[in-house]
Amino acid sequence: MKKILCLAAAAGMLMLSACAPNFGGEEEQEMVQKTDKSKEKAIIPKYNISDSYYKMVLPFKAGKARGLTTERLNTRLDIDEFETGMMRLAQDSFSTDDYLFQEGQYLDEDTVTSWLARKKTGDDLKKAEKDDKNFKNLGLNPALSGSGSTEKQNEESPVYLAHMLEHDYLVRKDKDTIELGGVVIGLALNSVYYYRENVGDPQKEVTISDKKLRQEGEKIAEEVAKRIRNMDDLKNIPLTIMLYKQAPKSSIVPGNFIAKTDVKAGTSELGGWAKINEEYTFFPSTEGSEKHPDDAELFKRFKNKVDTYFPNYTGVVGTALYKDGQMQDMKINIPMQFYGKSEVIAFTQFLTGEVMDYYGKSGLNVEININSSAGQEAVILKKPGDKEPTVHIYDS
Repeated sequence: MKKILCLAAAAGMLMLSACAPNFGGEEEQEMVQKTDKSKEKAIIPKYNISDSYYKMVLPFKAGKARGLTTERLNTRLDIDEFETGMMRLAQDSFSTDDYLFQEGQYLDEDTVTSWLARKKTGDDLKKAEKDDKNFKNLGLNPALSGSGSTEKQNEESPVYLAHMLEHDYLVRKDKDTIELGGVVIGLALNSVYYYRENVGDPQKEVTISDKKLRQEGEKIAEEVAKRIRNMDDLKNIPLTIMLYKQAPKSSIVPGNFIAKTDVKAGTSELGGWAKINEEYTFFPSTEGSEKHPDDAELFKRFKNKVDTYFPNYTGVVGTALYKDGQMQDMKINIPMQFYGKSEVIAFTQFLTGEVMDYYGKSGLNVEININSSAGQEAVILKKPGDKEPTVHIYDS
């Protein structure tokens, strides 16, 4: 293997192959960010770490509904995929060359919370109006059915919409000015709805079929588009709405986006729905072997090679992203017992060669994380077309 070990004191790590990141980019630019109500100074960063990411406007503005995502989604896997997947899929409508990213600035926490609620009817509505004279019945989830036990009511009318997230995309208006050029709204939908009849009761669940999930998601999206167009700042802004199927709490892989639609500026009418054929698969697993036998066999051979060479680890597991039935990304995690830095270096060098032998000729994004009880020890990154991967060994 042609690898060079170099010291990077400033970064606090040992690095193989790449001694410094290759960013590229233009000079930092100072612009004016213009809205209907104000003008603010904005900085466009000098560097972009990858063409796969948007440059983000500085100073950073946290989303107006910041924090709700972690409360509303089942797992960290879904939290990460929901947000990063939105940015990835947004590139079909808003290219990274022409648009800048900013967290959502128009749907605040109170608005999102009220939209995520159940619609109120009957006595529940009367009570809410009595308790709050300014109450607005904006819930996008169905009201509980009016008769039967609490269990039956939840079975008949589960909560479909778990969360919604806004991303804003800014575009250059002229030499010195940027403005809002597009908005993406993600709707995270429950594949399983969890509830308790009373506080302290065992948790129960309702499984929602893919057909029903898609049907209800499209219905909710229509109402969201109408409400967005009633907001003065967003009347004439191109809009994209995406549907995300959240995985069950017990899942070891995240959920996936299932469909998206574009809404042209100045209208609330949805365009046609485009199916998003993506899924995550875990290796090794029975499901992986059944759905993708060739990929499962390749992963098995890679895992067996690690078994043969290096006995001091507790398992090799991988998560692959498939699009239209073809693997796009493979992320492999390898926990190891730590006996010294030289052992980490030797193991990482060995794995780097194996990555190129097994996945080097593929058009995949491959990421291998090596961890011990002390934390992350090394990472190996291989992008499509790379002749050699980028490898980092972390210093203590």
